[in-house]
Amino acid sequence: MSKSSNTYKVINRDVGKALHRYDMISHGDRILVALSGGKDSLTLMWVLNERLSRIPIKYKLFAVYVDPGFEHGYSQSLSEYCRKIGFELRVEHTDYGIVAHSSRNRENPCFLCSRLRKKRLFEIADELECNKLAFGHNKDDIIETLFLNICYAGEISTMVPSQSFFQERFTLIRPLSFVDEEVIRRFAREKGYPDFVNACPTSKVSKRQEIKGFLNQLYRTNRKVKGNIFKAMSHVKKEYLLK
Repeated sequence: MSKSSNTYKVINRDVGKALHRYDMISHGDRILVALSGGKDSLTLMWVLNERLSRIPIKYKLFAVYVDPGFEHGYSQSLSEYCRKIGFELRVEHTDYGIVAHSSRNRENPCFLCSRLRKKRLFEIADELECNKLAFGHNKDDIIETLFLNICYAGEISTMVPSQSFFQERFTLIRPLSFVDEEVIRRFAREKGYPDFVNACPTSKVSKRQEIKGFLNQLYRTNRKVKGNIFKAMSHVKKEYLLK
């Protein structure tokens, strides 16, 4: 795909805006890129790698996939594809998905699985001496998380583009924070990314999917709604909230 394509230009512009606004990447950074095999994380890896060829600052990327342990997983296929496009993938085999869906777990399976995988990623980042972890969450993910937390956690909060952890030992960054999911979907088609099918038994029936469906209906009523919701998260009038 040509760098002159409109899709590339939109993604490059929005990623650049997020990187600059939140000062996400500095010279000498060692960045663990959390790959899931989905369009978002593959796009993230491609964009961060592509930028190295044309910007003055240099950093190192380490792709890591935490396999949740479901039968018929795709870790081998994902590793082969990553090797084909020019980078090595570290696969961490776990049973997190199995445990999260077992009778031992009294929490939401998605919540526990996500928490365990994130914890392991921080451990691997420490092992690899990485100071940054890059996740592929996009604009839609951030909006959906806001509504998930309002509806199911009783709080107004969401994922943020950049966040420090463990006395600033690590910084979690989300360079795709300003990129619309539809743009990433179009980019994935243009790049010909394989469809790695999620083997999680609840991947299609999660609360996030319910929220996504609700929001998509809302967006269809007025194309300005998504932008207004996203803008509202940085334009909060606290004096008009309950205390």
